[in-house]
Amino acid sequence: MIGSLRLAIRLGAFTLFLAAITVLALALRVGDVLTGKKLDRTPWAGRCFRGACRCLGLDIRWHGPTPQANSLVVSNHISWCDIPILGGLAPARFLSKAEVAEWPLIGWLARQAGTLFIKRGGGQARQVKSAIRSALASGESVLIFPEGTTSAGLTVLPFHGLLLSAAREANVTIQPATICYRREGRPDHVAPFIGDDAFHSHLIRLLKNPASRVDVLFHEPVATTGDLKSSELARQLQETVLDGLHRLQAGEADRAAAPVRTGAVPGLSRLR
Repeated sequence: MIGSLRLAIRLGAFTLFLAAITVLALALRVGDVLTGKKLDRTPWAGRCFRGACRCLGLDIRWHGPTPQANSLVVSNHISWCDIPILGGLAPARFLSKAEVAEWPLIGWLARQAGTLFIKRGGGQARQVKSAIRSALASGESVLIFPEGTTSAGLTVLPFHGLLLSAAREANVTIQPATICYRREGRPDHVAPFIGDDAFHSHLIRLLKNPASRVDVLFHEPVATTGDLKSSELARQLQETVLDGLHRLQAGEADRAAAPVRTGAVPGLSRLR
């Protein structure tokens, strides 16, 4: 009964929220036409992402340094929720699987936000790397999930190194990030979006259950200068993100963590 009531309230709020940001996206498109140039979506995207997280009932805590303004952010990947969570903390363009572009409304909104799409096994990696390099060179940040797929959140899969070279070619740093979902101090079994799970069924489960605790740890930026091979860089980044996951799962950050509100991001704690 409580779960059904929770679902009804959150689903209603989420539906109204999607309608509101659809109107906003259309208004920005009209603004593009009237001004003759593409308006900056970054400030609006951050607010929309944080609002979406609130509708989803996510209890988000942020640790570590503030992400740099122009960097390649790399994170482990557990759920489609990773995108609004990280997007609300670190303004960036996202690299997402091509299937997301086909999701009703969500895919259209993702395209309006400048998301880059890649088809797994489609031989597009080098073309996408070029697009990432161009975005980084123009001063934007880009967030990618180098595992190439989602996991159950218990470990971090090996990172693929090809796309990481875009940061070196654009002469920007790489910002590793770790995301961890928990319920009652244990790894969350609801949040992972894995296998053949459908978006709508996963959304219903997420909205029906109590709030998930989400910890996001931003690590120190990594310089991309030098002769380090992309494969070795990928291994080092994967180890950094995995170490962060183990620390968050162990609850090392629980006492120091500060919640992330829907509005402006507050000053946050540091987990070194």
